Amino acid sequence: MKYDYNKMQAKLSLLPLLVFVSIFLGTGIYLQSNGVDYAFYQLPAPVAILPAILLAFFLNKQTINSSVETFVNGAGHNNIITMCLIYLLAGAFSTVAGATGGVDAIVNAGLDVIPAAFLLPGLFLISGIIATAMGTSMGTIGAIGPIAYAVSIKTGIDPALIAGTVVSGAIFGDNLSIISDTTIAATKTQGCEMKDKFKENLSFSVPAAIITMILLFILSPQTQAFDVTEYDLLLVLPYAFILILAVMGFNVFAVLISGIIFAGVIGFTGNYEAGAFVKDIYKGFSGMQEIFLLSMLIGGLSEFIRINGGLEYIAKKIQFLTHIISDKFNKKIADQLGIAALVFASNLCIANNTVAIIVSGPIAKKLAEDGKISSKRSASLLDIFACIVQGILPYGAQALLLGATFKLSPWEVSTSAFYCFILALTAILVICFRSNKEK
Repeated sequence: MKYDYNKMQAKLSLLPLLVFVSIFLGTGIYLQSNGVDYAFYQLPAPVAILPAILLAFFLNKQTINSSVETFVNGAGHNNIITMCLIYLLAGAFSTVAGATGGVDAIVNAGLDVIPAAFLLPGLFLISGIIATAMGTSMGTIGAIGPIAYAVSIKTGIDPALIAGTVVSGAIFGDNLSIISDTTIAATKTQGCEMKDKFKENLSFSVPAAIITMILLFILSPQTQAFDVTEYDLLLVLPYAFILILAVMGFNVFAVLISGIIFAGVIGFTGNYEAGAFVKDIYKGFSGMQEIFLLSMLIGGLSEFIRINGGLEYIAKKIQFLTHIISDKFNKKIADQLGIAALVFASNLCIANNTVAIIVSGPIAKKLAEDGKISSKRSASLLDIFACIVQGILPYGAQALLLGATFKLSPWEVSTSAFYCFILALTAILVICFRSNKEK
């Protein structure tokens, strides 16, 4: 269904998102500058977004019933509900595994094997491998997050740095995975084969990953060993179990549910009781309440932007700018930058990289055809720049989940995702210097 709205309404539809970002980030930055502890937690994000939602209802110019239906459709979108369920299961696994003593065991086992100088690069690679196998950055973060948090506590490494490393690895792998939702969406909208898009992505992702690993090596602790206490290898099994399932490509829900059950079974061999197991599952669910609510509220807000023409307005502006740039510079470069800017801006509004690709896909395909850009290149650009935004977005699912896991503000997590920033720079350089050779 196509919505016909005037330009002013399309512009106004973007205003609620700007209001939310201004309130949430503005309050946190202001309080942080005044030395307030946990500055970004003083105003809960689900509360900060309420004025934006009320404004969206007012600007929608429909009946209350119609506006409520629009909001509920967005909040109940398949991708939103999927993310929320992953939140719950990740929280439950983390709580159960921690209660059985698995966290201490896996941390000490890891520190016993990996030299201190390679902790961060190793964590980046492991996250990337799992995300490539699972096809989801969220599933990877759900599996790796609790382990990474425990490592930060044990080693004293800045938790924001470790959280950013996990996001970086998860985005790296998700972007390359041939079973990722983003890959499927990008290849289907652009009409190319997944294997071709994978090969095209390598020219962008591999250089960025190498630079990131070098940077992480430099930032790793200088000490060569940590104090490792005695640990029970049996308690490591739940983590090994979910990692093996992830690498084998099992569905993220199957991985996390199996992990919860397996962690409980291992706990039962000791002093862990069935009553505690049930309560810990619910405790894990409760710990994800804030990001669960915020994800649904953002989904509802994004639906107002979509139906009122906000994304279409952005797309038209980008097409206009690419025409201006192409008149003065290389048209192929201009159109590729246009595709990148299109999906970048769309994901800023939607906070969901898969949906952003689906929304931007048809316009990106037209830009690619006009600029004689191959479908594999346009698909690669869509996936890359959608993932870049998703990794650095303070109100994106990845930063929210790791923020809750690490007890950090989402802002601290997103600004520490170095790979995403490096990938953005690498991608722009590849666009500018390899465009004439791209076929």
